[in-house]
Amino acid sequence: MLSVFNISKAYGSQVLFTNLTFTVSTRDRIAFIGPNGSGKTTIFEIIAGKVTPDSGTVTMPKSVTIGYTRQEIDPFSHDRLLEHIIHACSNLAGLNHRIQILQEALSEEGDDDNTEELLHELGELQHRFEAMGGYNVEHEAKTILSGMGFKGQDFSRPLNEFSGGWLMRVALAKLLIVNPDLLLLDEPTNHLDLESCIWFENYLKSYQGAVLVTSHDRAFLNRVARKIVSLEQDDVLFYNGRYDEFIVARQKDQESREALATRQERQLKKEMRFIETFRYKAKKASQVQSRIKQLMKVEKVTVPRATPKIHFSFPEPARSGEEAINLKHVVKSYDSNIVCRDLNLTLMKGDRVALVGPNGAGKTTLLKILAGVLSFEGGERKLGYNVTTAYYAQYQLELLENGNSVLDELRRVAPAEPEQQLRGLLGAFLFQGDDVFKRVEVLSGGEKSRLSIAKMLIRPANFLLMDEPTNNLDINSREILADALDAYHGTLCFITHDRTLIREIANKIVEIQNGTPVVYAGNYDDYLILKEKTSFEDVPHLLSDSMVQTTEMSTRSFQRQRKATEGDLRNRYYRKSSPVKKRIGEIELKLAALEAEFKDLENYFSTPERYGDWAEITAKNGRHSELKSAINHLTQEWVQLSMESEGLKLEYEETRNCPKDD
Repeated sequence: MLSVFNISKAYGSQVLFTNLTFTVSTRDRIAFIGPNGSGKTTIFEIIAGKVTPDSGTVTMPKSVTIGYTRQEIDPFSHDRLLEHIIHACSNLAGLNHRIQILQEALSEEGDDDNTEELLHELGELQHRFEAMGGYNVEHEAKTILSGMGFKGQDFSRPLNEFSGGWLMRVALAKLLIVNPDLLLLDEPTNHLDLESCIWFENYLKSYQGAVLVTSHDRAFLNRVARKIVSLEQDDVLFYNGRYDEFIVARQKDQESREALATRQERQLKKEMRFIETFRYKAKKASQVQSRIKQLMKVEKVTVPRATPKIHFSFPEPARSGEEAINLKHVVKSYDSNIVCRDLNLTLMKGDRVALVGPNGAGKTTLLKILAGVLSFEGGERKLGYNVTTAYYAQYQLELLENGNSVLDELRRVAPAEPEQQLRGLLGAFLFQGDDVFKRVEVLSGGEKSRLSIAKMLIRPANFLLMDEPTNNLDINSREILADALDAYHGTLCFITHDRTLIREIANKIVEIQNGTPVVYAGNYDDYLILKEKTSFEDVPHLLSDSMVQTTEMSTRSFQRQRKATEGDLRNRYYRKSSPVKKRIGEIELKLAALEAEFKDLENYFSTPERYGDWAEITAKNGRHSELKSAINHLTQEWVQLSMESEGLKLEYEETRNCPKDD
């Protein structure tokens, strides 16, 4: 359906990609991944015809239709929402308009001859309209809008009443109603809540056309994509499979390259020692020249740079009381819109709470009340003993001083910290080398987000509240954030649409439904399982008039059952893995001894003045061959057993964590 051949694109001295080639079939689901600025959006704009490549070609049949999410909607448009979506089908809209004109003409026509002619024309138009699916388009539009989180009362609202985030949903809905052959989706989940995102994933699974997508939402990629195109620093990697499978494969490839590079480096050093030792000996001249030529032909293995796991000792926050915060009978409204009435919620020290629920349910309102940055009309907010709060929201990026360097911004909040400590933290957040001297005004949105989070953690409060901290962050930066929050030892409450971050960090889920919090003790997978067993409509009997009760009793019962199951799985895993791990340990000890002896022999042979008699040399040479063979044999066994051990571990973790998202 689409062929991209040898395209290249650069902006000034910044080369995004060169000689990129790939094809797209009619039902492909391809994810383009890579750090911000790697060229993902540029590829989409080249395919959509909005940007011209420096070289190469993009070919496809003329009949292929393309839909691209990067569309702008006039925020001042007075179009009604449902009409606007239906009118996206321009051919249908034109036919429908003509049908309405004819129907009006018929109601006014008195001439029988003209009436017959108009009826004939109307019949033909209605037949064409039906054949093109016109009578189903309104139903389809309502289905898509509902999936995107719009309510029935929204359908007749003018577009100028919606915020920018909702207008982006409108743009996505328009794209889906047109039903193009090829969808280009650039960060489509940025403005979707969890429920809408899950609906959208299921919609794309049954979509009849091809889908190309960029996203930093790892769970979304894993459910939708079946092919991966990864734009690396100096290469483009192609992989057939899911995103998680690609990450595992890339990690194994990384380890294989590192091992090969180590062996190659060892061999090169050995050859160089031979060359240096015998360079000026006439009898060895031909061998030296031969080895030099061989070395010149060797293509050195390069190990691609991977984002390192964060290693930084964050300052410990001050100790607090066991109860972090308590909300009692809180009432909050915006004019006549009551967001919450008689809201009660208690968070304890060490809680890592993810607030979830559909957009408009009141998550951000609750987070702001917890943070103390939003007033309320009734009730009480009580912080626990010695609790200090820090609130992160997107507007805080605007509080950065444009004229300051990255290092200056961090120094503002920690003036007494030594520069080495500040640079260590910035390095952990991917500001390395001269990056610390970059001015804030030239930073990208993702870089500003990383800097703001680093500022919070260099002098951490013991209660962090974060509203969408993953916005603007690419996948590597999200992994860094997860590492940082995992290392944080205070109480945490956050809102995010990144299900992977929720799964990695949260130990408690609070679902907001119409301003009412329902607490699920446990991680995100526990929450999903409980949600399958208990719909929200079943929950009110757990609630009293004065205090919101939690589902912790059912959670504890569920977790007892879960722990028993996990115990069986864990015992089975240990029975299988223990002998494998024991043998791996034995091999590692044996290899260490053999490699030490092998190294001593290498040193012996590289120092001719140490040579003894011919019998000694013969014996050592024989031992050298024995050691080399033994080391190779044990190394192969170690690799095989390590892969077996890793496979057992993955099997155990996958079984333990079922059901997954997919």
